[in-house]
Amino acid sequence: MGRSPLSGWILLWQLRRGGLITSNFGYLTAYESFDEIKKRLVSKMSKLASDGEYLVIGHSLGGILLRAAIDSLPTDIHKPCHLFLLASPVRPSRMAIKFGSNHIFRAITGDCGQLLGSYSRMLAIPPTSVPKTSIVGVCALPFKTVFTPEEINDGIVSLFEVSADWINEQVQVHSGHTFISSNRQVGYLILDKVASISTINSSETPNRCP
Repeated sequence: MGRSPLSGWILLWQLRRGGLITSNFGYLTAYESFDEIKKRLVSKMSKLASDGEYLVIGHSLGGILLRAAIDSLPTDIHKPCHLFLLASPVRPSRMAIKFGSNHIFRAITGDCGQLLGSYSRMLAIPPTSVPKTSIVGVCALPFKTVFTPEEINDGIVSLFEVSADWINEQVQVHSGHTFISSNRQVGYLILDKVASISTINSSETPNRCP
């Protein structure tokens, strides 16, 4: 939201160097509603599923879209073997609530920005049964935000807003919200997790993810 798929090129480069085949998914929140983007994402994931096992990574709003898309996949399409959430809120965003009526914020973020600040819409998005790893940023900012000094946050979302008991694993990295998708430590964490998934699945079920 407010960026382009190019923002993830460092992470994609790391993953390709680690032996993975990658692709990305772009959207424009100023022109597309959440449901319109989700519909395109379901189509994209259905095509990925036809090529074999796959995993998905979503930064911020991208993680919310992925959870919604996974829940909307047709029953004959297999789900991703793992979902990585990068600083992705699972509760209403206090920042989105604060700026929800701001004309500039509404023009840039559209329907998706309104969803982020809505309790009913955020809570209606299911957690999904796919195994999940949440990677969250922690940083000390030199200026005042909507969060109190004692609240752990990445400048945009707080630790509370990205945490839930249905998340299988959560890892903290020193990073601000915007740049967590280009943080090299995040790439290493994902590759390590993929390697552990590969080891488990190769000993239990042949030809599994990734």
